[in-house]
Amino acid sequence: MLVAAAVCPCPPLLVPEVAAGAAHELDSARAACEDALGVLAAARPDRLVVVGPAEQSGQGPYQEGARGSFRGFGVDLEVRLGVGPGAGPDGDRPDSAAPERELPVSLAVAAWLLRRTDWSHAPVEGLGVGEPFAAERCIQIGKEVVARAERVALLVMGDASACRSLKAPGYLDERAAGFDAEVARALAAADVTALEGLDTALARELMASGRAPWQVLAGAAEGMGLSGALLYEDGPYGVGYLVAAWS
Repeated sequence: MLVAAAVCPCPPLLVPEVAAGAAHELDSARAACEDALGVLAAARPDRLVVVGPAEQSGQGPYQEGARGSFRGFGVDLEVRLGVGPGAGPDGDRPDSAAPERELPVSLAVAAWLLRRTDWSHAPVEGLGVGEPFAAERCIQIGKEVVARAERVALLVMGDASACRSLKAPGYLDERAAGFDAEVARALAAADVTALEGLDTALARELMASGRAPWQVLAGAAEGMGLSGALLYEDGPYGVGYLVAAWS
């Protein structure tokens, strides 16, 4: 069953080394993400599943200890997914081989957040989901994820629209603000039905990478009676960033 969930954005700029001189601009977002992870820790899950958007080559499961990096953004920084007690100074576990497949960017950002907050409360696994995934498939994935352990927590990575301003990655689209506001309302209210009903075509047009992960969350949360809280909402760089916690 799902006992808690945290929803966080996944821009590489969340990592200060990547943002460099502009790092302070997302300080509030980082703080909100840490608060959301605190809700996960307080729920004392048996397992944490990190869900994030991924290109086709990055879709599927990732074991604890999977590596990711930010070298593609000009930063020589490597992370490991959810390595807690028993790890060496560089994150290696003496009893486990390093998985070969590199984490997609969204899960690498999640791994950085987990390291920043010293996550050691439960085993961690990752799951990359694709933008083409239909809502029904995402919802079914969510149900399957939470059926694998008695107390499951989700860390759900993904951005809202990328069309909030003229300088946004997707340029300005007047529909973006309304789409983001509805997602923010649904996350604040833990409104599973609203998330399940998100318009997949519109989300694609608005470059909202969080659509599939949010619908995985919706499937996982069906019938769980969780309550939600919106911890952060803003649109820096023309992209909607949302942080929420469900418990």
